[in-house]
Amino acid sequence: MLEEKTNNRIMVIGQKETFLIRVLVKKIHEAGMKAFFVPTDVNALNKEWENMDIITCYLETEELLPEKVRQFLMDKMMDDNKQMILIGDTYDVGHVTDNMPGDLIYKVFHRPLDNEAYIETVTDYFEKISSGEFKKSILIVDDDPNYLGLVREWLKADYKVSMASSGLQAIKWLGKNKADLILLDYEMPVTDGPQVLEMLRSDSDTRDIPVIFLTGKSDKQSVMAVVALKPEGYFLKNIERNDLLGKLSEFFTLRKL
Repeated sequence: MLEEKTNNRIMVIGQKETFLIRVLVKKIHEAGMKAFFVPTDVNALNKEWENMDIITCYLETEELLPEKVRQFLMDKMMDDNKQMILIGDTYDVGHVTDNMPGDLIYKVFHRPLDNEAYIETVTDYFEKISSGEFKKSILIVDDDPNYLGLVREWLKADYKVSMASSGLQAIKWLGKNKADLILLDYEMPVTDGPQVLEMLRSDSDTRDIPVIFLTGKSDKQSVMAVVALKPEGYFLKNIERNDLLGKLSEFFTLRKL
């Protein structure tokens, strides 16, 4: 048996711990990952929530995911950026997928389960987590290298962070890369934030990328000037680390809705 990778933890949920679920848990352990069963009960799921990295929902014959449990899972997965693998027959699986945002479902397997294909899927999932593929990508644009470095340090554990020291460098970077959010300095030499935003909005490839301004001015006139450009928001540059992380998490959560 391979040594278990403690960060590769799979919570297998179902109405009860059947023989087929026990077989699946054993297969996961043999592949070097950790798995444990939890019944489809909100209290039990909440108790074990912090101990898993992905959910496998095993729906057996004539079993549906209770509405209360489905809502709990949906809310928690959206809050914590988690995903689910579904196993079941066509009807049971459809009942879940029709009532849950698609980006919460990583993969669907129909019964009878192909255990080898399942193991390949979860192995691939954890490799993607390890490489940071599932992290949201944030481009920070600011002419102050010290501020760039500080914000990158704050964000790099939770996001894929790229940096640009000028508006033109940001435009060039976006020609080859994608970002889920741009944190854009409002005041920069040569090409300032408003000019960069105008360029982004005029290009079909970048017009839909959300932009949040970074500004060092908190007076009413300055704030109104920023808001008038209709970015997705603005952050004062003196924002504290935890406040920034909290606001970014809230932003991406609301984007899912």
